Amino acid sequence: MKTCKNCSASGCPLTVNRRRFLTTAGATAAAAEMGLLEFASSLLAAEPKPAKRPSIRAVFLRPKGDRFRVGVLKPWPGWPGDAYDVKGHQRRYTEILTGAAKRLGVDLEIIQAPLDSMGTINSFLENLKKTTPDGLLITMMCMEGPSWGNVKHILNNRGKIPAVVFSPMGTSFLGHIRKTLDCSGVFVGATQDDQWLAFGLRMLATVWQMKNTRLCVLSDRKWSWGPQRDDPSKTEEQRLGVVGTTLRFMPAKRFPEEIKKVQESDQIRAIADYYAREAKAIVEPKKQDILDAVRYYFACRRIMTAENCQGISINCIDLIAADLIEPPCLAFSRLRDEGIVAACEADTNAAISSRLVHLLFDRPGFMQDACPNTVNNTLMGAHCTCATKLDGFDKPHAPFILRTHSETDTGVATQVLWRVGQKITVMKFTGPGSIVLGTGRVLGNIDNPPAGGCRTSVEVELDDVPDIRQMEGIHQLFIYGDLERPIKAYCELAGIKVVHI
Repeated sequence: MKTCKNCSASGCPLTVNRRRFLTTAGATAAAAEMGLLEFASSLLAAEPKPAKRPSIRAVFLRPKGDRFRVGVLKPWPGWPGDAYDVKGHQRRYTEILTGAAKRLGVDLEIIQAPLDSMGTINSFLENLKKTTPDGLLITMMCMEGPSWGNVKHILNNRGKIPAVVFSPMGTSFLGHIRKTLDCSGVFVGATQDDQWLAFGLRMLATVWQMKNTRLCVLSDRKWSWGPQRDDPSKTEEQRLGVVGTTLRFMPAKRFPEEIKKVQESDQIRAIADYYAREAKAIVEPKKQDILDAVRYYFACRRIMTAENCQGISINCIDLIAADLIEPPCLAFSRLRDEGIVAACEADTNAAISSRLVHLLFDRPGFMQDACPNTVNNTLMGAHCTCATKLDGFDKPHAPFILRTHSETDTGVATQVLWRVGQKITVMKFTGPGSIVLGTGRVLGNIDNPPAGGCRTSVEVELDDVPDIRQMEGIHQLFIYGDLERPIKAYCELAGIKVVHI
C-alpha cells in the first residue's frame, strides 16, 4: 500500500496504483493518438450556441487630419500632443479590436472616419437608432476642445446600448472622467495599456452573451436561493432581470432517465483512461466507477443539447437520497474544464456566476461550501466537485486525485490541489442585480481524511475581512487571479451592484 505524498501522514492511503489501473483498463487508440489535454474535448461537438452573434460598433472621436495642433488647437498646443501619431494609433487600435472580435465571435463594425463635429455625431446617432448594435465602443483620441462634451452627448442619446469608452493616456484628465459617472450602462477605461481595448470588447460581448444564455435547472424542490416556482414538477422558463439569462426548469427525473440512454463506448473509455492517466492517485474509485462517472458527463451534454442550453444545474442531493443516481462530481468537473456551467444543488445564482466568470476570464470558478475558521479568521471552502483547469481552459490542469463523493463514499470526485500562495477572487451573484466580491490568497489544502467535509477543501485568507463571522452566504466561487477590478468594471457596464464580501 502507498501513501499519497500530497496528503498528511494520517491522510489518504492509495488503494489503486494508477499504472496498474491503466493496464487493466487499456488506453484506447483515441487517447493514445491525441494529446492528453486536448483529445477528450474533441469527442463531442461544441456547446449549443445562440443563433446569432453579438454586434458591436466601434468609433473614433478625434479631429480630422494627421496632427492635432494644426487647425485645431492653434496656437495653443495640448494633449495628446503634436507628436502623437494619429493614423498609427488608430491603425493599432483597429488591429487589436479586429483580432479580439475574431477570437470572441463578435460581429464588429469599425467606422474609420472620425466623429469630428456635432454634425457627424448627430448623423451617427440617427443611424444608431435605425440599426441598433448590441454594444458601442468609443475610442477617444483627443482631449482638447469639445471632445468630452461630444462623448457625453453620445452617451446621453445612445438609448440603452451598453457603451465602453476607451481613453488612452493623454486623452483625459480626472475632470473629464468624472463627467461620465452619472451615465448608466457605461464604463470608461482610461489607461496607457492599449491591449485593454480587447477586454473592453469582451465586456460588451459578455453583456450580450449573458442575456442570450440558457441554463438547464433540474430540481423538484424549492430552494432558498434563486427564483421560486409555483410547481417545481413542471417544465417552465424564467428570464432573469438585469443579466437577462434564461433558466429552463425541468423535473429532476430527467437526469436519471438520460443516464440510462448512455451506453459505454470507446469515447467513454478514452475519457476514463485520461483521468486515470493524469490523476496523481486513485484512492477509492474502481475502474467501473470511473466509466460510470463519464457516462454522467455524456448525459449532461445530451440534456443541454436537447434543450439548447449552455449550462446545467442539478439538485443531485434528492436523486442520490432516492438511490436514483451516484454523485455526478466528475461529470461536473469535466464540464467546468470545458467552460460549460455545471452548478451543484440547483443553485441558480452560482450557475450565473459561473457563466459570467467563464465568459470574462476563460477560467472556471470553484463553487464551495463556506466554512469559517474562527480560530485563524480564515475561510475554508469545500466541495466534492472542482474543475482542474484552474489557470484557464487552455492551460495545464492542476494536480488532482480521484476520490469518492465524501458524504456518500460513492461515485467519483476530483480532489484538486490548489497552489499555495495563489491570489484568488471570491464572488457570487446574490440575485441577478447584485454580487458579493472580494479577494484573498490560498493558505493550503485540507486533507480529507483526517478532516471531514468535501474532497476538495481549500483554506484561504480573505482581504479586508476583520471578522470572518460577518461573511454571509454559501456557494461563493473561488477563482484564480486578482479579478476584482475587471469584475467591478463589468458590473458598472452591466448595471450590477457590487457589495464587498
